[in-house]
Amino acid sequence: MKKTVTRLADGRELLYYDSREDTVRDAVDGRPLDAVSTSSEIRRDPLLGDSVAIASHRQGRTYHPPADECPLCPSREGRLSEIPAADYEVAVFENRFPSLAGDSGRCEVVCFTSDHDASFADLTEEQAALVLAAWTDRTAELAELEQVTQVFCFENRGAEIGVTLGHPHGQIYGYPFVTPRTQLMLRSMEAHRTETGRNLFDDVVAREEEDGSRIVLSGEHWVAFVPYAAHWPYEVHLHPRRRVPDLRELDEAARAEFPRIYLELLRRFDRIFGPSEPPTPYISAWHQAPFGVPGREDFGLHLELFTIRRTSGKLKFLAGSESGMNVFINDVPPEAAAQRLREVASE
Repeated sequence: MKKTVTRLADGRELLYYDSREDTVRDAVDGRPLDAVSTSSEIRRDPLLGDSVAIASHRQGRTYHPPADECPLCPSREGRLSEIPAADYEVAVFENRFPSLAGDSGRCEVVCFTSDHDASFADLTEEQAALVLAAWTDRTAELAELEQVTQVFCFENRGAEIGVTLGHPHGQIYGYPFVTPRTQLMLRSMEAHRTETGRNLFDDVVAREEEDGSRIVLSGEHWVAFVPYAAHWPYEVHLHPRRRVPDLRELDEAARAEFPRIYLELLRRFDRIFGPSEPPTPYISAWHQAPFGVPGREDFGLHLELFTIRRTSGKLKFLAGSESGMNVFINDVPPEAAAQRLREVASE
């Protein structure tokens, strides 16, 4: 992999990731951009103890532009975008409308491909491997920033999820704190160690493999399953068999197998509801250990993939119980979801 670091016209960092070492990236951003001005602020909720990012400047962010005005496509004659190059493989840049900025963290955009009409599931294994390399590199780089405590790589796909740009892309957040969801995992991990003397993530994976009814896909180095207490109608957790705290510590064997396993999961998600349905909206989220916390080496890196679509033409809304009390009610039994995901395997 070759990484090329450059700057956009307003000073934001732009990085190209290429599979060939001889690739030259020397295009210059010719747009007359003013310096980015953000008002991101972290406020702590005294009742819940969690933090909220206040980012009023995001009200003016780009919203569903036509394809010929997509800011994530390569630049063309007469139309300049966030990517000055005429083509690219994987590109990462600082978000122009970040939720977190300065002392409040960092937000980056990850463009998976220059093909506007593709999706992650359309990538080749080689392309997916390059995205994994970019995620890993960004995790390593952001870990060195004083204001970053946890790195979150994720993809939102589909208008139902709230995506405002149709180009295949994801984001990376560098939080200045440990997120509430991760705090719950760390708390459960510590309690499990105290009670049993064992690692919680290891025991969860072992339990699913022993039961077998919720296993969706299994490889030599990765295993994917619908969790016993799945929150979402179709939800899959993907774990490396060798537990590691973050992407940086995956070994070469796990990196080599990941593209095949992950692409198959995404393609199955698009088949859940049948060929007449539009592509399945989903969120794909890497859970990595935060930095500088006790027991981080016991944390288990994993990816959580889920959709808010519960059946054809119907979404799972977070209504009173979920939004008001954070108690999820799942309409699809996890075992049934796993069975469906096994049925739609690629031929």
